[in-house]
Amino acid sequence: MEDRQLLFRTHGGAMLINPYTTDRTVFEKERIQAAEKAAIAKEAASMITDNDSIIIASGTTVQAMAKEIQPIGNLTVVTSALNVAVQLIKHPNIEILQLGGILRKSSTSVAGLYAEQILSDFFCSKLFLGVDGIDLEFGLTTTNAQEAHLNRKMMAASQKVVVLADSSKFGKRGFGKICGIEEVDRIITDGGVPQHTVKALEHLGVKVTVV
Repeated sequence: MEDRQLLFRTHGGAMLINPYTTDRTVFEKERIQAAEKAAIAKEAASMITDNDSIIIASGTTVQAMAKEIQPIGNLTVVTSALNVAVQLIKHPNIEILQLGGILRKSSTSVAGLYAEQILSDFFCSKLFLGVDGIDLEFGLTTTNAQEAHLNRKMMAASQKVVVLADSSKFGKRGFGKICGIEEVDRIITDGGVPQHTVKALEHLGVKVTVV
């Protein structure tokens, strides 16, 4: 039945909804859940403090966050995403460190060894991370294995990990695993996320903000 996409196997059972994510371009994804992403972005941007140093990963929700950033004082941003850097370049008091590497055209971001090596020289207060899937058993995922590996390096270079994910990402799995749920400090999402999922996340020690 899974071959006919009528049921999808999960650990200990089966489900009717397809839990697997596919790699789509940012130009497609930015139109999906746009209002929810904007609200999540505004909440995330409010977490940035004076003279902060942060990492912003790739994705349409973190790109929306970049549009909301109005820094007081100086801000240092390390990012893998070209679209994030373009949004921030207009601010004279934001120093942007653009990671280098292999450019993924679908995400307009870089991945690979060069980007990972640069990250080993820095430590930032917060990582703002976009994901393609959040599964309570499998953890956080993206559709690309190289990007997932870079995300793990970003986590190692950050004091706190803040995940920006609209409610459509829950119950989904991508090809590349980033980390387990318990490795995340905070998830910012929208009101479409089920309450039992919020409680399960909080039980695992994750702070959940619903906007």
